[in-house]
Amino acid sequence: MPLTALNTFAGNPLDRAGDLRNDPDWLAERAADPEALALVLWEGRPLLEAEGEPRLAWLPMAQARATALDRELFLGMWKGAPVFAVEIEGSLDPTAGPLRGVGVFHEMREAAMLLPGPDAAMAGTAKSLFDWRRRHGFCAACGIQTEDACGGWKRVCPACSTEHFPRVDPVTIMLAVYRGGDEPRCLLGRQASWPEGRMSALAGFLEPGETIEEACAREIEEEAGLTVTAVRYHSSQPWPFPSQLMIGLVCEVDSEDAAPDQTELEAVAWLTRDEARACLAGTHPTIKAPPKIAIARTLLQAWVDGFEV
Repeated sequence: MPLTALNTFAGNPLDRAGDLRNDPDWLAERAADPEALALVLWEGRPLLEAEGEPRLAWLPMAQARATALDRELFLGMWKGAPVFAVEIEGSLDPTAGPLRGVGVFHEMREAAMLLPGPDAAMAGTAKSLFDWRRRHGFCAACGIQTEDACGGWKRVCPACSTEHFPRVDPVTIMLAVYRGGDEPRCLLGRQASWPEGRMSALAGFLEPGETIEEACAREIEEEAGLTVTAVRYHSSQPWPFPSQLMIGLVCEVDSEDAAPDQTELEAVAWLTRDEARACLAGTHPTIKAPPKIAIARTLLQAWVDGFEV
């Protein structure tokens, strides 16, 4: 596939300065740069400008830092300027206080539906890093509280010197296709907790000792009782809820006798290309397509457009 960003939260435009951010003095100079900018998150919600086209509300680093001491990350360099992220915690909306008139906070999924791709990618990166820091404040080796390093891209244990890095959980998400009938059909599944009519591609976490293809086959068998015979990679997507990498696949199965496992899936449905096209257009009588920010929709659209295993 081309390197262009196909999916929401992909296509981060920043130079992450992976080597330079290891230097605390360099980071301090970047934070003090009058051109330094910061995006702001409040409890995982990015701050968007209140007027005009939806986009991130950028604050001077000094102003953002003043709202939340010791809650910052270095995200990278953008057009020569240092870019940071600052997280505010608490139940009170900061736009009713120190950030009055600056913008409006939106839930990340809602923001991703509104923002241009690069903005969503930067906000998603910041959310994933802050979520990781919040969940991994103590050393897994000895239990001592860890310390921030490398601008937020590493935590170090002061007792045993173990280094901890942001984790990414790989997930296979796959559109199963059966070609043995009168015309090809793809399989969608539904979880009971989803909005009425919503269906999506099947998905599951990779387990230790599995290849991507093996995880795809296992999940399809577990959730729908089908045997996978071939797998083709399509694209991937960072998914900051809290920090997953969705590995998008289209796979072929040897039967249309799908049976939802009733644990993760309450129902499944086979769609022809015309039915999938209607689903994407919002005209299917009973099935709603995955939301536009989800890679499952990308896979469904790709198959409708002729992508094959």
